[in-house]
Amino acid sequence: MIEFRPLPDDHPDLAHSPMLRAALLTLQYAQEHGSIGLTKTKAFKRVFVHWAVEHFGWPGQSAEEMFRYNKVINEYEFPPLEVLHYLLVSLRLGRHYKGEFRLTKRGAELAQSPGHLFAELIPHFVLRIEHSSYQRFDDRPFGKWDVWMNVINVEADHGTTEAALFQAFYGEPKDWHTAGWREMGAFSCCVLQPLEWAGLLVQTSEKIDHVPVRHVFKTPLWRSALKLDTDDMLRPISVQ
Repeated sequence: MIEFRPLPDDHPDLAHSPMLRAALLTLQYAQEHGSIGLTKTKAFKRVFVHWAVEHFGWPGQSAEEMFRYNKVINEYEFPPLEVLHYLLVSLRLGRHYKGEFRLTKRGAELAQSPGHLFAELIPHFVLRIEHSSYQRFDDRPFGKWDVWMNVINVEADHGTTEAALFQAFYGEPKDWHTAGWREMGAFSCCVLQPLEWAGLLVQTSEKIDHVPVRHVFKTPLWRSALKLDTDDMLRPISVQ
């Protein structure tokens, strides 16, 4: 069972969620400017895409790096924004009207309420979206969220690695530099990355003996926002 706890608007752990931050900025931008312009294909126009790249502060996709290789960026070239756009429309927080993205009454209310927006947005994003649909890996890993999150809850409680998590679920030692890189890619992109975008996990990388290793940690938001069946299996964090 997965339960998201309600959090007050001023809860400090909400700051860990890149997707929540991006949603708040987008809703507030639309509120301040009256709307966001759309292209003929109903994507956000480049002027807003560039603004989003500069202001979202997305992990691993800094504005400096993105504009270094692309002077013009479209919505589809910034996947977090493309996914967020879909979420806001599907949750009826915004709508397309006469070539513009405009807030609904509900969207305008949640633009000023981070805790309520988190409760509306993040469970739907993590648990309801088909994450393989916007990834470079078409394959979807075998499993379901109830199992994935309850196992990660225990395995990553004091930190673990991407490869160790994969082996915990599937019993095979695979990684990005082995023959099983596609299976690792599907697992990482469809399970770990959505949890990182939601702000529940954070990943770091290093090289050990010239081999890249990805470490996975639960953020404070995981501990404050989630109630899981395996919570009683967790060991207390020791304070030195």
